[in-house]
Amino acid sequence: MTTTASATLAGGCFWCIESAFNQVQGIELATSGYAGGQTESPSYEEVCKGNTGHAEVVRLTYHPEQISYREILEIFFALHDPTQLNRQGNDVGTQYRSAVFYHDDVQKAEAEAIIKEMTDDNVWPEPIVTEVVPLSNYYDAEDYHQSYFKNNPQNQYCAMVVAPKLAKFKKTFAERLR
Repeated sequence: MTTTASATLAGGCFWCIESAFNQVQGIELATSGYAGGQTESPSYEEVCKGNTGHAEVVRLTYHPEQISYREILEIFFALHDPTQLNRQGNDVGTQYRSAVFYHDDVQKAEAEAIIKEMTDDNVWPEPIVTEVVPLSNYYDAEDYHQSYFKNNPQNQYCAMVVAPKLAKFKKTFAERLR
C-alpha cells in the first residue's frame, strides 16, 4: 500500500494550476476548490464576488515517494507570479491570491524556506507576497470546475490564458510529466 499526502495551493485561477498538476508524475489527483474563507460551502459565484474570503485553490493528493512537497512547491511557484498581491494577471481580487495552505508544521517550514531562498536569490524582481497559512474551510469546487481546461479547451479564457501557461509548463517540467 502506498502512502498519500495532501497539499493545498492557491495561485490565481484554479483551472490552470489544476490542469498542470494533473499531468505531473506522483500526483494522484488535483481537485479545484475553495479555502481560507468564512462562508460555509460557498458557490463559485459567491467566491468570484470576493466576499467569502476564500481563495480559488487546488488540493493535491500525491505520493511522497514519487514527488516531494518541495518539488510540488517548485512547480507551484513556476506556474504563477507570487509577487502579485490579490491577483494573477487580469484576474483581480483576494480569491486569486497566492497562498500555501499548509496541512502541518513540516509543510509550513518547507514553504517558508523556499520563499526565503527565492527572496535571497532574487528570483523575482518584486517581493513575494505568497501567504503561508494553515488550511481552513476547504470545500471542493462544483463538478463542472474539475478538469475544466481538459473539458473546455475552446473556452476563450482557456485558449488565451491557460493554454499558453500550460505550454510553458510542459517545456519547463517535461521530465516530471506522466
